[in-house]
Amino acid sequence: MQLCITNETRNQVLARQIQRADNMFARMRGLLFRPPLQADQGMLITPCTAVHCIGMTYPIDVVFIDKNLVVVGLAGNLKPGQFSRLYPKAHNCLELPAGVIGNSNTQVGDQLSQK
Repeated sequence: MQLCITNETRNQVLARQIQRADNMFARMRGLLFRPPLQADQGMLITPCTAVHCIGMTYPIDVVFIDKNLVVVGLAGNLKPGQFSRLYPKAHNCLELPAGVIGNSNTQVGDQLSQK
């Protein structure tokens, strides 16, 4: 089942085609060996407090979200081979095409919603 996630604070849709990675195997694979995310696509990884881009071939934006869907951390333009920092308050992370954080003006403290 795909999700749509909206930044309610900024009145911006972050992605309409979000896949879930909510079991051990799906979380381990994440976006590895997948084509680059297109506009309006993303992956919601749960639980997740940090990510890496080892083996990736393209940059991504990562939004770290707590259990109430409040943004607790941002990693913009995370390049292949890089690691995000650890966000202990995060419960999920939303991986998006590079540039979505800036284009949507998403900031720590913003309230997100999912449908």
